[in-house]
Amino acid sequence: MTSPITTTRQGDVLIITSDNPPVNALGAAVRQGIQAGIQEAKGDDGIKAVVITCAGKTFFAGADITEFGKPMQEPSLPVLVDEIEALDKPVIAAVHGTALGGGCEVALASHYRIAVPSAKFGLPEVKLGILPGAGGTQRMPRVAGVEVALEMATKGDPISAEQAKAAGLVDRLATEGNLLADAVAFAQEVIGKPVSRSSERPVTVDPAVFEGFRAKNAKRFRGMDAPNTIMDLIEQTAGKPYAEGVQAERMGFMKLIMGTQSAALRHIFFAERKAAKIDGIAEDIALRDIKRVGVIGAGTMGGGISMNFLSAGIPVTIVEMAQDALDRGTGVMRKNYEATAAKGRMTAEQVEGAMGLLNPTLDFGALGECDLIIEAVYENMDVKKEIFGKLDQVAKPGAILASNTSYLNIDEIAAATSRPQDVLGLHFFSPANVMKLLEIVRGAKTADDVLATAMAVSKKIRKVAVIAGVCYGFIGNRMLMPRQIEANKMLLEGATPEQIDKVHVAFGMPMGPFQMADLAGVDIGWHRDPNRIENIRDALAAEGRWGQKKNAGFYDYDEKRNPSNSPRVAELIAEWREKLGVPQHEITEEEIVVRTLYTMVNEGALILAEKMAQRASDIDVVWVYGYGWPPYRGGPMFWADTEGLKKIVEGLEKYGFEVAPLLREKAEKGEKFNK
Repeated sequence: MTSPITTTRQGDVLIITSDNPPVNALGAAVRQGIQAGIQEAKGDDGIKAVVITCAGKTFFAGADITEFGKPMQEPSLPVLVDEIEALDKPVIAAVHGTALGGGCEVALASHYRIAVPSAKFGLPEVKLGILPGAGGTQRMPRVAGVEVALEMATKGDPISAEQAKAAGLVDRLATEGNLLADAVAFAQEVIGKPVSRSSERPVTVDPAVFEGFRAKNAKRFRGMDAPNTIMDLIEQTAGKPYAEGVQAERMGFMKLIMGTQSAALRHIFFAERKAAKIDGIAEDIALRDIKRVGVIGAGTMGGGISMNFLSAGIPVTIVEMAQDALDRGTGVMRKNYEATAAKGRMTAEQVEGAMGLLNPTLDFGALGECDLIIEAVYENMDVKKEIFGKLDQVAKPGAILASNTSYLNIDEIAAATSRPQDVLGLHFFSPANVMKLLEIVRGAKTADDVLATAMAVSKKIRKVAVIAGVCYGFIGNRMLMPRQIEANKMLLEGATPEQIDKVHVAFGMPMGPFQMADLAGVDIGWHRDPNRIENIRDALAAEGRWGQKKNAGFYDYDEKRNPSNSPRVAELIAEWREKLGVPQHEITEEEIVVRTLYTMVNEGALILAEKMAQRASDIDVVWVYGYGWPPYRGGPMFWADTEGLKKIVEGLEKYGFEVAPLLREKAEKGEKFNK
């Protein structure tokens, strides 16, 4: 096998080049090749300096994660970076694209770092539940300071080359397109000078930095092993010899990688990639060309959906029934873009570029020029069927027709057209311009190329897409229903909204069922008849307690939307208890977990058995990216595997639930949902 590493010489400078597409991952062959290059430089007196660079789009963008769990082939990355640093001749890392994880650690071990302005540096290991294991927690504080090291290692977000230069991580910025020449010139300048080893630099220790960082990020890191381990490690080893620190780093790494949280995060990492594969469809199937998208409805969802395509450079025709609704919708879109620009995430030119691709109109016929048309009106089957009947007359042959429905039957909608093969569901999550999840709903007659095109488009607009079958609520909302039903039942049986929400937040959810109801709006789905009171939610809605937007829902809210327990809600719950004659009992945390979380797993098993999801890991992806399930628990089906399916079955039986046959079968056989 040809090595991905080549060495060439420019005068007395040895250039070690990696060409390991797509991202120059630091797999065994790459590590061996770099090691050989370093040995070549060491053994040749004619070589005075070394430049490490990469071909293709990026510098080393991390370790080869396919090696996780397999026997390590020498040299390991920690050994390699130590060998780079130990060389008595200056080593310059020439960075373009991204230097992430192991790539950043290679750069840190080099004596100097030069980067093009567009380059980025990062230590994203924390996102896989581990820590930088090749000296990253020890070299980064020495090179860029403790504060930068804490930010980068605990959050995993990359920084720009300019930020890296300001922090001392980058020594020099190169000219775009001229990196190698600039790196060789830099190497020539430092030949003969004593090499600057990162591991030999001192660390400035200020206890207040750690204290402040912990306090600032307490909420963000709650319940998470990796960031807290990293903080402790950097604090405990700061000021100690590098060798001692790196030993502690290794121990911390091993402990984390053997833990459940890292397994969960790695599961989600691979699950996301698996979700993109559509069972039964060839990967090389010809796709339909999507040059212009149509969106019906300029409300919250329609506007958010449109922004995804505009941001990806795809023109959008958005249609409304009334001018004021159209103006309001496009105004909100512009406002959202301007807010993004104000945060520095877009330029004013980019805002105008995106809005310039938008064609707002009252003319339904304008959708005739679109290749993909997405209906985003309210959840009413009759309305949706009427729209799709009209679309059938207007849309050009081969156009894909999609509904953004959250619950309704795609096959019934498709039947309103003469082309059900072109119809599918595209269920975006609110806010649609922010949320990463997209449920692609496969109808009974949806053509393979339509499904594959939808998956390809989802990647273009940077969504994580999951294929779902036609059933009420698809995957996510179908599993949400038993949780919400049981939570509401428990209110009548003696629990408080706060008690139930507390259990969910402690589990790692961003909020509990009732906090979520208040945020989304208690009035969502309400029949709007104040005289028709059939449950607690109706009672709240009838009194105008619509959630945060009214400063009153399941909780009372102050002007800053801080919640407090509501005496009025307690009264309403008590009235309903008495009216329905519901017996009271003490509700334990265990009961809340079983009735709101175990029931979700049970529903997930039914979804799998009915083939409404392709695989258990797809369900996990839906809940992590669409509903705030804590990634470090790996999604509901992975979490059930870690809890033990036998325990799940016993809990469900204890509280009188009918156990899904697939769940029971797997529990009895000692199997897992995710193999």
